[in-house]
Amino acid sequence: MRILVVNPNTSAAMTARIGAAAQEAAAADTMITAVNPSMGPASIEGYYDEAFAVPGLLEEIAAGERAGCDGAVIACFDDTGLDAARSLAAIPVVGICEAALALAALLGTRCSVVTTLSRSIPPLEALARRYGMAERCRIRAAEVPVLALDDPGSGAVARVRDEIARAIAEDRAECIVLGCAGMADLARTLSREFGLPVVDGVGAAVKLVEALVGLGLRTSKRGGYASPLPKPYAGLLGRFAPPAA
Repeated sequence: MRILVVNPNTSAAMTARIGAAAQEAAAADTMITAVNPSMGPASIEGYYDEAFAVPGLLEEIAAGERAGCDGAVIACFDDTGLDAARSLAAIPVVGICEAALALAALLGTRCSVVTTLSRSIPPLEALARRYGMAERCRIRAAEVPVLALDDPGSGAVARVRDEIARAIAEDRAECIVLGCAGMADLARTLSREFGLPVVDGVGAAVKLVEALVGLGLRTSKRGGYASPLPKPYAGLLGRFAPPAA
């Protein structure tokens, strides 16, 4: 089985760490291909960055499907471009927020999501509502810029640890969800340290894709995820125009 893991930002260092975490979670016979777009923001921190990350993400999803990938993971906790990717591709596409919250729901009655910056709280609260977890989780920010996670001297990991400790004390969290793909390599260490489940969305999404592919399931093309209708796109977006079937 071959799974495409797309980091929607352009940080190659973060993509390498995400790919390593995905491969560690994957079954022995699953091959992980981790990529990032060549265009778009260096990090995704808020709605504006997210909008400009989507075109490059969709190009990578399309290229991965053409290359024979069996499924895809969107490795941004905003689930950037997830609905568009599912409309574009027939292979199963899983976002790491949806995957992480689904697994957290099986592990405890209450969870806290520890993300990077406060500006990410509103979109993640909206996702928690969409995924039916709003009443069971709280979104918290460690006030860590995304790219600081690539810098061992930034103190970012210590801030994440401190926020997890506050979540356990203040939220009565029974499970912690790491709210950024750049934290993927921390989950096992933090779980041992705090003595409770710490869910990384990258690993969770990989295992869900493996399950979907193993069951022979693909994205429905009826209704909301129907393939885009062919039509011209103007200007710089011309190359994204949906082709005729």
